[in-house]
Amino acid sequence: MEFDDALGRLLGMLERGERVLLGIAGAPGAGKTTLAERLVAEVEASGRYSAAHVPMDGFHLADVALERLGRRDRKGAIDTFDGWGYRSLLQRLRDRPDEPVYAPGFERVIEQPLAASIAVGPEVDLIVSEGNYLLVDEAPWSDAAALLDEVWFADAPASLLRSRLIARHTTFGKTPSAAAAWVDAVDLPNAALIDPTRARADAVVRTS
Repeated sequence: MEFDDALGRLLGMLERGERVLLGIAGAPGAGKTTLAERLVAEVEASGRYSAAHVPMDGFHLADVALERLGRRDRKGAIDTFDGWGYRSLLQRLRDRPDEPVYAPGFERVIEQPLAASIAVGPEVDLIVSEGNYLLVDEAPWSDAAALLDEVWFADAPASLLRSRLIARHTTFGKTPSAAAAWVDAVDLPNAALIDPTRARADAVVRTS
């Protein structure tokens, strides 16, 4: 579906009067963050609901942990995230406690998670959380997905992913050759793992 259809579907979910947790899955570079931020902005602009963006990227393992595990050279792979921690956060957001829930963010300039940098108050009606592996059919990702009302798949042409990812990595400090090498060795293999998971999505949203 296109963005306007996605927004209409989401507003319909919110009309039920309960907090909505929406997940957006997809390959690296597919436009998940852009879609999530646009949905949050449009819902807020409606004046009817409060919304927040809580990315799964906050659960990247820090570089010190990746080095200890010997996984820093493939940061972004499925086993370089704290999936159980993410699942626990979603449960707290699902429970909608009376106090704010603080979630980690991710700072791309330093490529590190930032603890407790996102506050989600009890008044928030919509939480959009995006991440690569939300539709992977194994724990802890399947446990996390079970706490979401729906999980959508951000669909971008595979031909665009490589150029987008190289541009992202160079923007945040890699040389063009290092960026291309990382994309080919890490990002695109991750994308190949993620693409078949679209079959489990509640909806597919075109993001380009």
